[in-house]
Amino acid sequence: MRPIRIVDYDPRWPALFEAMKAELLAIGGAGIVAIEHIGSTAVPGLAAKPKIDLDTVLVDETAVSDLAATLRASGFRDYGDLHGEGRRLLTREHDGYGLRLYLCLRDNPAHRDRLLFRDHLRRHPERAAEYQALKRRLAIAADGDWDLYTGGKAQFIAETIRRAESETDV
Repeated sequence: MRPIRIVDYDPRWPALFEAMKAELLAIGGAGIVAIEHIGSTAVPGLAAKPKIDLDTVLVDETAVSDLAATLRASGFRDYGDLHGEGRRLLTREHDGYGLRLYLCLRDNPAHRDRLLFRDHLRRHPERAAEYQALKRRLAIAADGDWDLYTGGKAQFIAETIRRAESETDV
């Protein structure tokens, strides 16, 4: 089992995202609709696993396949659509951090939910602090059990998305 490591917010995370975004645009720009910094590293001040998460929205499945092939050739590991959410996961490790890149199409529900979650935490620092405390507790309690860690966050994430949706309905 790999340990679950939560680290304090690193002010370099936005710059690491921007560097990866530039790399993606340089190699797959024509098919890219949007690139979003998602996950905990996208929320200023929030402790996180040292992994920069990105959602890259592409125009069609051909663009997804083409970009995935190019990324594999540049050192990314391709896991396919692990969770059946219509998002292809690729990862690459760097010294001190990793990249988790999701490729998806427009109107992908998982992508939409991740943006709602991120934006809600950005607007509500008290909710982000609650999430941080939960993640730290779960990382210790899970003791390397990633399913327990991830599952332990599910209710909080679902409730935060509901809150974000109710704000956008106003």
